[in-house]
Formats: sequence, C-alpha cells, structure tokens
Amino acid sequence: MFDFIRSHQRLMQLVLLILIFPSFALVGISGYTNYVSGDEDLVQVGDATITLQDFEAAQRNQTQQLQARMGAAFDPSVLETPQVRESLLESLIDRGVIIDTAQREHFSVSDTVLRRAISAIPELQVDGRFSPERYNEVLASMGISSRDFEQSQRSELALQRVLGPIAFTANVPATVEQYLSKALTAQRTVRLEVFDAADYEADIQVDEADIQAWYENNQEQLRVPEYVKADYLLLNEAAAMAAVASPTEQQLQDYYEQNKRRYVLPPRVQLSHILIQAGADASADEKQAARKKAEEIATRVAQQPDQFADIARESSEDIGSANQGGQLGWVTRGTLPPNLEQAVFSLDKGEVSGVVEGPDGFHVFLANDVQVERGETFEQAKAKVEAEVRRQLGAEQFADMASRLRDLAYDNPQSLEPAAQALGLEIKSASGIGADRLLPARQVKGNAASAGEDATLLEDPRVRRALFSNALMAEKQNSGVIEISPDTMLVVRVNEVVPSHIQPLEDVKEVIRQALVRERAAQAAIKAGETALQAYQNQAEKAEVPEGFGSAQTISRSNPQGVNPEVLLAAFDVASDSLPAYTGVSGDSGYVVVRVESAEQGAANENLNVALQRELDMLWAQAEERAVLRELRKTVGVEMLPEAQNVVQEGLDDEDA
Repeated sequence: MFDFIRSHQRLMQLVLLILIFPSFALVGISGYTNYVSGDEDLVQVGDATITLQDFEAAQRNQTQQLQARMGAAFDPSVLETPQVRESLLESLIDRGVIIDTAQREHFSVSDTVLRRAISAIPELQVDGRFSPERYNEVLASMGISSRDFEQSQRSELALQRVLGPIAFTANVPATVEQYLSKALTAQRTVRLEVFDAADYEADIQVDEADIQAWYENNQEQLRVPEYVKADYLLLNEAAAMAAVASPTEQQLQDYYEQNKRRYVLPPRVQLSHILIQAGADASADEKQAARKKAEEIATRVAQQPDQFADIARESSEDIGSANQGGQLGWVTRGTLPPNLEQAVFSLDKGEVSGVVEGPDGFHVFLANDVQVERGETFEQAKAKVEAEVRRQLGAEQFADMASRLRDLAYDNPQSLEPAAQALGLEIKSASGIGADRLLPARQVKGNAASAGEDATLLEDPRVRRALFSNALMAEKQNSGVIEISPDTMLVVRVNEVVPSHIQPLEDVKEVIRQALVRERAAQAAIKAGETALQAYQNQAEKAEVPEGFGSAQTISRSNPQGVNPEVLLAAFDVASDSLPAYTGVSGDSGYVVVRVESAEQGAANENLNVALQRELDMLWAQAEERAVLRELRKTVGVEMLPEAQNVVQEGLDDEDA
C-alpha cells in the first residue's frame, strides 16, 4: 500500500540504518567502558578512534548474522562492495558518536530499569515469564558471566537514552496524515490503449551494417565476466541406489516377517465386559461369592444379551467401563492375560462368554464385533517390501559412499578420477559458472551449467564460493565435500578459468539483431502512440471513446488494479477540471495512451488512517534520529582518516582479513 513512500531514496537510507545499526551492539566500539583505540585508526570520533580491528570485528559479525539468517542462500560477495563497507563504517561512526555523547552526558540507568529490560528478553522467558534457570542456561551457553552480561545490558540501555526519546516524541501532524490518506484513496477512472512494441517487430528490417555498427558502439554490453569450467562428482540418492545390489528372496522374507504389522492387521475384538472383583488378596470365601455372583450375571446376560450394557452399568465393579456400558473398545492379541485372550478370541460377533477368571476377579465378556486377520500376504506385498528394503540399503550405501568420498577427495587433491572409479560415479563437466551466477548458455563455450540438469546445484553459493577460492582457482585442487542437502553432495574442481572477454561478432549476431529489432519496434510503437495521443488531444468532441481503448477501470494509489506505476502517476498528473483528458507513457515495451474520464476525491478510511499514522510517525522518528546524529557528529567531532577510504573502496586484503 505504501510502495510510493518506500521507493524514496531517503527512506531506503533510513531502513538501511535500522537493519545495520542494532547489529553491532557488542561489536567494534561496543562497550561503554572499553572504548579504546587500536594501532590502525580509521576514524577519529571525539577523543576516541574506530580502528581497523573494530571494523574487521563488525564485518565478521555482519557475515555471521547474514549467514545464520540466510543459510545456504547466503553469498558473501554481496558484502564485498564499497557501498556495503561504507554503510558498515558509517554505522560504527554513529555508534561511536552515541557512546561519546552518553559518556559526556553521564547517561545511566537504574537497577530497576535494568531488571525490567532483562526480564522482557524473550529468550530468557519460559511460558511468557522470566525464568532464572533459563537465564543461567543462556549465559552458560554464551560463555559469559551474569555480571558481564548485566554490565553490557546496562551500557546498551544507557546508549539508548541518547536517541530513544525521539521515537516516543516524534509525531506527524494530523493534517499531513489526512492529506496523504486522501491522496492514497483518490480515484481516477481510466481507459488504456496499448501500443505494444511486439506488434511492430515483424516490420523491422536489420542489415549487416546495422549489426556491425551496434557491435562496435556497444561492446561493453557484450562483455562476458570471468567464469570457470568445472568437473564435479555428484553423490545423491539415485547414485547410491544404483550401487545397491538387488536383495535376495530370503532378505525380503525376513524383512516382511520382522515388519509384518505394517502389511497385516492382526485379528481384533470390540469388547465389553462385566467385572466382579476378587483380587489376589481375597479369601477363598470371597472368591467363591464373587464367582457365584458372576455366574448369575452370566446366566442373565445369556438370556438377554441386548441388555448387556444396562446390566454392566448396574452390576460391573469396573467403575471406568461400567459407566460406558462395559465397553473396552478394540482389543488385539497380546494385550490381555493368556486365559482371558483365549476366551475373548473364541467368541463370535454378538456372543457372550461364560465366567472367566482373571487376575482382578471374574469377567463376563460380550464380543460387539469381530475382525479376522486381514492385509497382504508376502507375495502380495513383495514389490512394496523390495522397494523399502532397497531404500534402506540405499541409505546405508549412501552413508558409506559419503564417508569414502570425503576421504578420497582429500587423499587425491589433484584429481576426481580415483574417487569416481572407487565409487562408480561419473565425472561430470559444466561451463559458465561465474562468481555470482551461472551465465546464460549463449555466453558460454561448451556445456553450459545454466542449461544442465544440475543447474540448481551448481548455482548454490557454496559451490560457487568453493570454485572461486584460491585453492581451486590457482592450484586446481578438489574441493571438500559440499553438502547441498542431507542426501545430495558435490565435490568440484576447476578445469579451466576463462577470463573476462568481449564475445566475437559471429557469436552474438543474432543477439544483436534481436536487440535492434526490439529497440526499433519500441521506437515505432512510441511514435504511433504519440501520433494517436496528439490526434485525441486535438479532437473537438472528447466525450466519445475512440476505438482501440479498453474497458474503463477505477484506480487509486492504494489500489492500482495492476496498472504499472508510470501509468498510475501519469493518470493522477492529469488535471481533474477538464475531463475527459488524454496523456501518454512510453517505455521499452511500447507506448500507452491513457484516457482519464473522471476523478473522485479520497474518502476517509479508519483502518488506513491508523496504519498510515503509525508508519508516518515511525519514518519521521527515523528522520529526526538521523538529523540528531548529524548534529551530534558536529558536536563530538568526526574526522575520516586516510586509511578509512582505502578500506571502503578496496576492502581488506587477504593478509589483513
């Protein structure tokens, strides 16, 4: 809903600050009391300095946090740009300014505030409440004492007092919120006539001279970045299964018997009972009396089996089942004592047993329902059993092959051949693997990785990172085993490094031809659209809709109905006092003529207003924080030293890193 706000560069800088700033709470210039200089200074902040060591620690922390958040998708190269390094250094400067201000103004927090803040940390809570046990466990896992942790938290809370109050006091005036709300909900009813460049491509002619001229003037657009041709071994479930021998008939039979419950349902009885208790400590007379009572009940239910539930409720001494009419549910073999089981499984459906003595007294059973053994015989289940046995053997084979692959790749660093022969794996090859992506097939000589069946695996950042490491690029060694997933592993090696180069004309003629066709078709579409727009604007009668326009649709900034942003902005730029009116928008895909037929002012929307006020307040608070930080920098004094520019532009060399 607020895309038009978020697209502003100013806002993106503020968001970047939010993402980066909290990440270095305990890194670099991280203590309220340990703010000291190093040997290689980058920035002078007041009386202290940000050192190269501080910057390196912040970089490591930034890398670890992103890697933990993104997992396998993390690509360290995204952090190796001057823009990211500059943002990181700026965040450290801001933190240094805050620390200097907090020290100078003697900001501190009370024990009560500290306790409240620590108890509110979710990681230290159990069921929403602070847990001392959890607190001690977390600190132990982090390897820090409670004193050090509490001191660091006290320091952080003190630092938050420098800018913290701004967020609580920042408030955008209601008139601004109301103006934006109306702008978001204002509506235009429009019709579109689209001049699609694709419709003009058939009429475009491109000759050899055009292609030659384009090639000479746009060679950098045809530059292919450095890439590698790689050999690799792939170990996955399919490879492991291929190495598994077919199980014998006896293995299949044994597996079936061991797992028979998975293929065969045993017989079972849906049972009810009446119990007259007489436990092991009952006397002979008590047992005799209990038996006699049970026999009387058995005679009664034999005459009136349909009254079994009522008699159970009345006479059974098993309180739990008596309330349910004596129901015990389904019973399978192995759940009752042998003599009870024998009596129960000899009953037919609806049949009542005689008196059966058990460990806890005398039972009278009713078989409500009976199910015989059912399921698949060995022959019927054989195909399923074989698949399961093969899968089990395959898992064992995979674990063994994975272990051997690690050893073989390490013991033979200059070749994949020993591992391939020992494990029966095919050495595969792929080309066009760049440091940051797989190159399209048209830019690659040989078997393009991007067009191969293993493209997803080879595009994994861990694979590209390994291929472009020094050991593989310079020394052509095997990588270690790269675990893409628990059942997919790769070992890669660089076969050839292809330097960055401009593609020869012969290789890119068709690419250039298509580019020229698209470019000229877009120009033709734009020309046709502009001509039509001029005609519409000059016509005397504008009420009638010209032929070629689509159906009317009502759009707003908060609900553009799929209309692209350029067309949306153009529609709202049209003055609303003389409608209908026409405007146009050009682009790479052609031209769009917009007919604006009516305009309506925005209407109040309570939910939108609340959300908008919250977001505006947050953005305003961020802007004020940046303004305060700029002034604090002047007060504290910030001086960028020569080494800082080197670190930002060139990064840390391998020796420093």
